[in-house]
Amino acid sequence: MTVVDYDPSTKVLSVRFAPSGTQYDYEGVEPETFAKFNAAFSKGRFFTEFIRDHYKYRRVGH
Repeated sequence: MTVVDYDPSTKVLSVRFAPSGTQYDYEGVEPETFAKFNAAFSKGRFFTEFIRDHYKYRRVGH
């Protein structure tokens, strides 16, 4: 999993998953949550616990 982009003005977090290359945008992610995600030792674990089932998302690529 790779963080592709985060826009604090729209609160959209873009994440790309390997090896598929599929990208998703997660809406309404607060800057504080993104900062914690970005600093997490295990981004996969943080994503699963705090982002995956907590935000509306849409598939945008691949």
